[in-house]
Amino acid sequence: MLRPKIHRLAVRILKLGLAVCWIGGVQTESAFAEPSLPIVADEGEFAIEVYPDKHRLIVKRKGLIVKKYAVAVGNPSTPTPIGEYKVVYKGTNWGPAFGPRWLGLNVPWGIYGIHGTNKAYSIGQHASHGCVRMNNADVIRLYDMIPIGTKVTIHGHVLGEPQQNPRDLAEGDVGGDVQLIQSRLKSAGYFHGACDGRFGPGTTAAVKRFQRERQWRQDGVVSRKIYEELGLWE
Repeated sequence: MLRPKIHRLAVRILKLGLAVCWIGGVQTESAFAEPSLPIVADEGEFAIEVYPDKHRLIVKRKGLIVKKYAVAVGNPSTPTPIGEYKVVYKGTNWGPAFGPRWLGLNVPWGIYGIHGTNKAYSIGQHASHGCVRMNNADVIRLYDMIPIGTKVTIHGHVLGEPQQNPRDLAEGDVGGDVQLIQSRLKSAGYFHGACDGRFGPGTTAAVKRFQRERQWRQDGVVSRKIYEELGLWE
């Protein structure tokens, strides 16, 4: 049974269609007009899977594992973006910090990729600004193997690890959690822009409208109270 405080919002959302999702380790039944993250179809015979918690990158060919690599991923303040993406660019020699090869991903809110490094000691750690770092010899092999269009799945929870409170969000923030909030607000009729993971003035205005309707303080900040009202956290 729906709690009274979310009943009106839930009814508005349910009119747009019902979906079942896992958010932050909590299963919730809710609906939204578009995916909270890019959903990428399989293209070609290769696929890449990244497991940030294990510092592991796996290459699959026709569903079978063919390579496993140790990697470095984003630190807690600049995490590697969770979701489904694809390789949209391949480049060489971007500079010592990026090693000899770069595979760019289509993350909507920033420039992220899989690349080499001049800090080999960081492999196996949460040490980057969000990109996936590999040993230089490994990234050269990956670059030669993987074509543009390859699906890349980065596993994890958009709102953080299980039992971890989601971060407060405000104008200027970027990330998958921002995109998720935009998607929910858009489905409920508060947000009318692109769900691009960038918390700009349009998102701030939508959050304030959401707060005003509930007679809350209109500060434009997404706090845990809003996550709960949107059915994203219990």
